[in-house]
Amino acid sequence: MSKKYKIQNSPFVVPTTDGKIIKEHFGNATDGNSEISIAHMVAPPGWSEPFQTPEFDEYTFIIKGKKQFIIEGETLVLEAGQSIKVEKNTRLQYSNPFSEACEYIAICLPAFSIDAVNREAE
Repeated sequence: MSKKYKIQNSPFVVPTTDGKIIKEHFGNATDGNSEISIAHMVAPPGWSEPFQTPEFDEYTFIIKGKKQFIIEGETLVLEAGQSIKVEKNTRLQYSNPFSEACEYIAICLPAFSIDAVNREAE
């Protein structure tokens, strides 16, 4: 009989060039799951991504530090203990312009994929 659960002890570490640590626990890269992705991330001080318009809903829960969101022109800052849902097809930018690293969990429905994130050229 197969197990009805899976403990993830070896998440996929996404290669990055910007100092951000991305550990996908479940999702396309880790177990081929295209329905949902769950990743543990650490964004270093001064980190930012280009604007994007993802084809998935994204939930973010801040564990430590602060993270800046520019959502359709509105700037928001979330701190530890706060969470947000950003609906798919919303233009946004994520960044950490602060002096300490930001640790957070990101959940994407359907799962994150580089083809569905629609990042703009910098």
